[in-house]
Amino acid sequence: MTDNPVQVPSRKGTIPFREGVGGPVTVSEIVRRGAVFFLLAALGVIFTVAQPAFININNLMSILQAVSVVAIIGAGVTITLAIDGFDLSVGAVAASSVMAASYAMIVLGFGAAETVLLVLAFGTLVGLLNALLIVRLKVPDLLATLSTMFLLTGLQLIPTAGRSISPGLILPNGSTATGKVDPLFLMIGRSSLFGVVPLAVILMLVVAVILHVLTERTRLGRLLYATGGNEAATRLAGANVARLKTMAYVLSAMLASLGGIIVAARVGRGDVSSGASLLMDSVAAALIGFAVLGLRRPNVLGTIVGAVFVGVLLNGLTMLNSPYYTQDFIKGAVLVGALALTYGVSRNR
Repeated sequence: MTDNPVQVPSRKGTIPFREGVGGPVTVSEIVRRGAVFFLLAALGVIFTVAQPAFININNLMSILQAVSVVAIIGAGVTITLAIDGFDLSVGAVAASSVMAASYAMIVLGFGAAETVLLVLAFGTLVGLLNALLIVRLKVPDLLATLSTMFLLTGLQLIPTAGRSISPGLILPNGSTATGKVDPLFLMIGRSSLFGVVPLAVILMLVVAVILHVLTERTRLGRLLYATGGNEAATRLAGANVARLKTMAYVLSAMLASLGGIIVAARVGRGDVSSGASLLMDSVAAALIGFAVLGLRRPNVLGTIVGAVFVGVLLNGLTMLNSPYYTQDFIKGAVLVGALALTYGVSRNR
C-alpha cells in the first residue's frame, strides 16, 4: 500500500504531514530530496581542493561553533513556523540577552548560574508577551513580534545609555561597575569537550535532538503541525490551540535567549551590535530546512542542516579571500539554487 503525504490547507499553501515512502524512487525524487546535501558536498569538495586546510578538524569544529547560535535560534523559529506563525523578535531577544547577561554579572555582581537562570527567565517573559499579543489580543504574528523587536532593541540600550557593557563601565549615574564576567560563564562559549568539540556545539545538538523528537515523534508535535495546517479543525478535535501557540512562542524566545547566553559567553562583554545578523541568518536556516529531504515543511533537522550549509559557504568563501561585499550575493545565489532544485523538480514530477 502506498503511503502518501497528507496535505493540510494553510495560509502558506499545503503542508505534508508525511512524505511518501512507497512506489519507485525516481531520479527527480532523489534530486529533490537531496538537493541541499548535494550542494553541501559539492561546496566541501570545491573548498577542500582550493584550500586543503578547509577539511581540517579544527576548522570544521570552528564552523559548527560559529553556526551553533544561528541553529539554536533557528530551531525556535521553526517551532513558530510549525504553527503557521512567525517570530521576528528572536534577533532582538538574543541581543537583549547578551546585554542582560553582561549587565547581571558586571553591574549587579551575579554569578554564572544566577545569570543563566535570569536570562532564560527573561526569554520566557518575552515569549509570554508575544503569546499575549498574538493569542489573546489577536494581533497578527508579524506585527506583534515586530513590535516586540523594536521594544527590546530600544530597551537594551537604556540601562547603559547606549554603551556596550564591559568591566569598568561608567553607568549613567556616574558610578563605575565593579563586577566582572564569571569565568564559569565564559566556559559556555569558550570550552570544548576533550579539547575538540566546543560546548556550544554540544548544546546545539542537545537542542536539535530534543526538538526533533518533540516535533516528529510525539503527539504534541503532531498537534503543533495540525495547528499550523488547520487551526479550526485542531480546536474541534479537542486540542488547546491557545496553549500550543503560547508554548511555541515561549520556546522560540527561550532558545533565542540561550543563543544570547552563548554569544555573551563567547565575547565576554555586552556588545550593543551583537545580534545584528542573527534574525536574518536564523530565518534563512529555518527556511532552507524546508528543502532538506524535500519535506517542504518546517522541521528542526532541516534547520540545523540549513545553518551548517550557510556556515560552510561563508567559511569557505572567507578562506578563499572572497571580498566581503560579494559574500551575501554568492550566499543568496546558492540558496536560490537549492530551493529551486527542491521545489522546481517537485513541480515538474
